[in-house]
Amino acid sequence: MVDAAALVRRARFHRVLALLAGAGAALAQPPFGLLPGLFGYGLTFWLVDRPASPRPLRSAFFRGWLAGCAYFLLSLWWLAEPFYVDAKAQGWMAPFAVAGVAAGMALFWGAACLAYRALAGPGARRVILFAGALAAFEWLRGHILTGFPWDLPGESWAAGSAPSQAAALVGAYGLTWLTLAAFAAPVVALEGQGGRIAAAGAVALVASLFAFGSARLAGVPAGASDGPWIRLVQANVRQESKYDRRLFASIVERYLSLSARPFAHPPAMIIWPEGAIPDALESYLAPGTWTREAILGLLRPGQTLLVGGYHFGSDQGPGGRAYNSLAALRRTSGDLKLVGLYDKFRLVPFGEFMPLDSLASRLGIKQFVHVGDGFSPGRRPRPLRLPGLPAVQPLICYESLFPGFTREGAARSGVRAAWIVNVSNDSWFGTGSGPLQHLNIASYRAIEEGLPMARATPTGISAMIDAFGRVVPGTRLGQGVAGVVDAPLPPALAPTLFSRLGDLPFLAMLLISLLGARRPRFSNG
Repeated sequence: MVDAAALVRRARFHRVLALLAGAGAALAQPPFGLLPGLFGYGLTFWLVDRPASPRPLRSAFFRGWLAGCAYFLLSLWWLAEPFYVDAKAQGWMAPFAVAGVAAGMALFWGAACLAYRALAGPGARRVILFAGALAAFEWLRGHILTGFPWDLPGESWAAGSAPSQAAALVGAYGLTWLTLAAFAAPVVALEGQGGRIAAAGAVALVASLFAFGSARLAGVPAGASDGPWIRLVQANVRQESKYDRRLFASIVERYLSLSARPFAHPPAMIIWPEGAIPDALESYLAPGTWTREAILGLLRPGQTLLVGGYHFGSDQGPGGRAYNSLAALRRTSGDLKLVGLYDKFRLVPFGEFMPLDSLASRLGIKQFVHVGDGFSPGRRPRPLRLPGLPAVQPLICYESLFPGFTREGAARSGVRAAWIVNVSNDSWFGTGSGPLQHLNIASYRAIEEGLPMARATPTGISAMIDAFGRVVPGTRLGQGVAGVVDAPLPPALAPTLFSRLGDLPFLAMLLISLLGARRPRFSNG
């Protein structure tokens, strides 16, 4: 006779284990970096591999969803910070938003676990099916609607470390598959010869990640370069300060004074972050304005200023179509010339535009950006070609989350960028884990493409990053610090396997995962 009370206690225990599994996996991400937490994926696999009867599919989904809830609650708690910038109008939404995002993102984990349970065949090979199912749904999380590929399991490895170098071969999604397979395999270690082979394969896989990365990094010191010098400016301007017009002049002066600091090597380019000056480009760069004259006086002839800001379409006035942009301003002999403009293509939902705007307005939900009715997307990304400088691919804030942006820009334009510039407004994220995670995620784009990255934010973390994803020594400005970074642009590497093939290796991994599915039965009738 089945003891109903014992079944209830067991179900509750497994729910607690699911929450612990997700929390453990989250602790492997920055800023914690506790890599033993990666075994949380193995615990999740163990739980969904032994679902409760008589509803195994529902049980697998629920346990996967619980693990996802804990993972995203812990890794995305910083999402509350933007709501407190305008706390009076939006602060009330913070707990609902964080909980809602975590529960929504966890649906992908629940669906992955349900798909695994429905397809799982016998034997230790089901490990690769689990890895493929969760990795595939993580890919979907990064693509459905606008996508939100924040804290992929494969990005748990610190960017620039030996294991992270595998992203140059298979990208962040491929590294996610490898990571999940490696840390799920110990679950089947005691299941006969197949289990022992799977566990030994996992050890060999992790060892290979370290060996390949170590060989790739050997003898290549971070920072050695004879490239053009670049100055990154971090003014430590908090987001709420930008909404006080009385502080406008002091914000501009802060950027100007930092940019004018003495330098040992004249920079070819000065970079200000996303949203540096809280006004439209058309306004503060208009002829005769003191701001334009001040920027003109700052730059030497031939120097370029990259500044993140917003502007309105050429046929629109204020209140019309607006773009979040990166403008390149070059000092000529006696004037300031706009020599390049990139309009952000991938916008942040609820931050830069409002999905289901009419419904959201009735509920009192407002977007964070107070520019007209929000931003419009620019055209698909492609490199900027600037006078006297190598071609550069801009990534504005959110765009640095997405593998393949730079590769797509090269394919579209026929020009491979020599470097990446990532301007971001991380002042929205406060001083918690958000900026640390964002730095790690953005650095993976450098590894994937084999390109250096110059990263500028208003409140941290700004840094020069080499083509291996390593922060160049002495170029990191932490959170809440005002200062500048002067550094030569690190060299680009030859095109990586990922930059040539994109997600094709990842697709091959997903096909391999199908080997872990149960075999279909055919009738002889």
